[in-house]
Amino acid sequence: MPVLAALGQGGPLSQKELARLARVEQPSMAQLLARMERDGLVERAPDPDDRRVSLISLTAEGRAKLPHAHSALLDTNNRALDGFDPQEIVVLQDLLRRFLANLDADCRSAGGDS
Repeated sequence: MPVLAALGQGGPLSQKELARLARVEQPSMAQLLARMERDGLVERAPDPDDRRVSLISLTAEGRAKLPHAHSALLDTNNRALDGFDPQEIVVLQDLLRRFLANLDADCRSAGGDS
């Protein structure tokens, strides 16, 4: 979903940019993109500014899947938050933001890209 969302909002993007946005390692992103390309959801084209880099964009089929993917994500989110009151959701979101910020800081201090 992060790849579909990122490409749906702006694309085309490089594999490196997508890995950073999805917070995964480059090899994992390469495998994911290979499967998505095989399934006809994304396509690659050479970057006109750097021929060593491929830019990934959604195909028409990939764009057609965006609404369903978004709906599935919302349904999952709603099920996960079932029984939480609005204030608890705010607290949870704050805690998760801090959690991710700590992970990002740890990766930066360790010299990681993701």
